[in-house]
Amino acid sequence: MSSANLANQIDPTVVFGFTNLPENRQREPLRIVRGKGVFIYDERGKDYIEGASSFYCTSLGFSEEELIEAAVKQMRELPFYVTAAHRSVPVVEELAERLAAMAPMKNAKVAFAATGSEANDALLKFLWYHNNASEKPKRKKVIARLGSYHGGTIATASLTGWVKYHAGFDLPMAGILHTEQPDYANLAAPGESEAAFADRMIDLLRNLIEQEDPETIGAFFAEPVSVSAALALPPATYWDKLTALLDEFEIRLFDDEVVTGFARTGNIFGCETYGFTPDCMTVAKALTSAYQPLSAVIMSEDFYEGLERGSAQAGMFSHAGTYHGHPVPAAVALRVLELMEERDILGHVRAIGPHFEAALAALEDHPLVRGSRAVGLAGAVDLASPSIESGTLGAEAAACAEANGLFIRPSGDTIVMAPPLIITLDEIDEMFRRFRLALDGILEGSRK
Repeated sequence: MSSANLANQIDPTVVFGFTNLPENRQREPLRIVRGKGVFIYDERGKDYIEGASSFYCTSLGFSEEELIEAAVKQMRELPFYVTAAHRSVPVVEELAERLAAMAPMKNAKVAFAATGSEANDALLKFLWYHNNASEKPKRKKVIARLGSYHGGTIATASLTGWVKYHAGFDLPMAGILHTEQPDYANLAAPGESEAAFADRMIDLLRNLIEQEDPETIGAFFAEPVSVSAALALPPATYWDKLTALLDEFEIRLFDDEVVTGFARTGNIFGCETYGFTPDCMTVAKALTSAYQPLSAVIMSEDFYEGLERGSAQAGMFSHAGTYHGHPVPAAVALRVLELMEERDILGHVRAIGPHFEAALAALEDHPLVRGSRAVGLAGAVDLASPSIESGTLGAEAAACAEANGLFIRPSGDTIVMAPPLIITLDEIDEMFRRFRLALDGILEGSRK
């Protein structure tokens, strides 16, 4: 069925995630039919700047011919084969070697999956397996942070700190705990310094660990900076104090780089930006620029050896997936990593990052903007208005931005922007021009 045949259909067959489902019976979806660079186009031909890289993933923009050709070439050579049971495909092995060499852990091992949710889910499963094989069967609990997003499976939705939505799914599952998000911009007390705020966050975590019994906690699961929690930038000293606390109690640090990996924060990995080395990390999204579904768990050698012990005891490592190590996504991912080097994407992010941050800061002269922040090519704008109900302003700003040809991500009354890494200076200016038009429209409407 063509897009023309779909026009004006409501009550769709597709179940749309992250929506109010009853509204889908009354509200026609916006149908996106093509994209190029940082722009996407709807069925009527209107262009939009994808200011959030469509769930923070299309790092190299839309319709990159090099990635399309990589997929087509692999499809012609070998469109599919499993990577399991002592059988593999060279392109999958090559990608694993490349990722291991990039990782901050020495002699890293790589397990592939299809999505970021699946990678995080697998890492939790691996933790339990590792600890059972390492005579640490009590260390099964995992701590994550409020507001962070780690996925949509039963396990990863439990890790996800969106507690407002847990009850309907009977979440979180047992053994998943949450501590405070180190959101200095929104949670610091008046006059509280970054160092004092970091101390308070660490004290809260220490109390939780001691309350639950340190011998029962296996890992702390966190993003270097939580973009999904309205870009909650951790304060200075937070990561140093956090890693020291985890070391004290022999709790492993699992680094979710699904959003922050591959140059988003101005370094290849967010853990480099914040100066820590994890035991394990997960990657996805920008790994293929979302052109193909692919994710990976990257493990330290020490952690992997626990999986080997369990496998030796059981006679087999009983974990695999039909699409784990699929050759087509692997070929696309390899080309993404090559293009990042060939085009110096990291250098580009570092060069235009200050312009992006300055454009965010320039919005602070607007009556609806109470603050902004950025790291690399991820930024946030906090909104406030005495005449508009708290909690609704972000959604209204996102709707007005869409009307003005810009997609952004609302989180409460905060707007998050994380455009494709290939964005130019002129495109940044145009993105913020469209956003300011949206804010002006809201302000004018509130005055009426």
